[in-house]
Amino acid sequence: MSIKRIFGAIVVAALVLGVYIFVVTKWSYSSGERAGWIQKFSKKGWLCKTWEGEMAMVTMPGTVAEKFYFTVPKDDVAATINAQVGKRVSLHYEEHKWIPFSCFGDTGYFVTGVRQTAEAPIQTP
Repeated sequence: MSIKRIFGAIVVAALVLGVYIFVVTKWSYSSGERAGWIQKFSKKGWLCKTWEGEMAMVTMPGTVAEKFYFTVPKDDVAATINAQVGKRVSLHYEEHKWIPFSCFGDTGYFVTGVRQTAEAPIQTP
């Protein structure tokens, strides 16, 4: 094989990988809202630092909380979430499937918006 063919194959592979990454990060598989209490939120990673969080979602008082793990790609949304840690919030997210590298985040759930919600009333029988 000649140098030109090897170089051409590398360029084509890089273009295919670039298009694939663009598609999986811009196209969302699903989107929605989840409400709960932000428990943990931090910027972490060895080389690529991403905002990663954990939200506790309780359906009924006295039940075990379900955890929702999420990634925040934008610093302005991360700052808003940082101000809401320990409070009940509603997170708007987009789910992305088949992301190839952890540099984009540890989870497939990318939070794009946050708003504080009223505390859930405790219902007694």
